[in-house]
Amino acid sequence: MITADVIERDALIVACAISAGVHAALVPEHLGEGAGPGLGFAAAAVLLAGLAVGLTRYPASTAALVGAAAVFAGLLTSYALATTTGLPLLHADPEPIDGLALATKTIEALGLLAAVHLLRRPAVPLTPLQSKGTLA
Repeated sequence: MITADVIERDALIVACAISAGVHAALVPEHLGEGAGPGLGFAAAAVLLAGLAVGLTRYPASTAALVGAAAVFAGLLTSYALATTTGLPLLHADPEPIDGLALATKTIEALGLLAAVHLLRRPAVPLTPLQSKGTLA
């Protein structure tokens, strides 16, 4: 049965996957700026890809939901700092704002909202899934 929670969790997984892909694609460009920015983008890509896989394999995982919320909050905060004041030791000067970044941050904000909303739901007991066409 497809419920609102299932759709919301799927949207969260897609947000993680899109953001992971964008961050992975930008690793070479940011490595050109320095090791810090490049490694930061690589780490974000790996974390987000891991969260997408974790949320797909373990849809009732509170830890994966908390992780997704934390990663998205961190990415949104770091972008806000990078475009306003710069990031000490990584980007001394503020970064210019561009369309790809704004689109990615919009997707990440929606992912953050989905993760927080799913965390506010009552806990669902973990029960093994029954294969289709089998009897209990």
